[in-house]
Amino acid sequence: MKEQASELAGYTATSVIDAELPDSSQKAEFELKRHYAAPSVLEFTPVRSTGDKFVKSNVIVRLLQSEVDHVHKGEQSQTAISSENYKFSYKGIAQLDGAAVHVYDLKPRQKRVGLFKGKIYVDASSGRLLRAQGTIVKSPSFFIKKIDFVQDYATIDGFTFPTHMHSESETRLVGKAVVDITHRDYQPELAGGADSPLSATLLDGSN
Repeated sequence: MKEQASELAGYTATSVIDAELPDSSQKAEFELKRHYAAPSVLEFTPVRSTGDKFVKSNVIVRLLQSEVDHVHKGEQSQTAISSENYKFSYKGIAQLDGAAVHVYDLKPRQKRVGLFKGKIYVDASSGRLLRAQGTIVKSPSFFIKKIDFVQDYATIDGFTFPTHMHSESETRLVGKAVVDITHRDYQPELAGGADSPLSATLLDGSN
């Protein structure tokens, strides 16, 4: 992962976010083009959106803005799955989608936003991260009481990227919130290309 941080100049991808508030049966979907340029540029360009406007503006757009802010502040190292942030406990070999994986329990060294208590699954043959799951140890907002998640990863052109995340949150205002994010069409950019300006942008396509 450290090698990837030094070799990956950026990438483009398509992200589709489905969000639902089960208690009120409100749903929305947002498709966006995502562009990342190391170390602190993250941009979203809307493609299409459907569904409830409240869910789009108060769940999806807020989620995207928090990701933009995280990258812009250069906080990736503070939430990385690394020995600086976590204590690892090896739990043995298991099967994940037909592949042999090493399973580790993770406990964060600090109670920091973005860190979680849970497990990771690492491909036994390549050492690549395949899945992370658990509970966020510190809420990013007073309005969110708890977040459980499962995030899957895949290797694309030699780089490890998240491909799908399912999260369930308990909120103080609207009850349960369920979010599924699918990433596809990754196009990695190798280091050594043209420099990019240090900025972060969220283009709101709710209209």
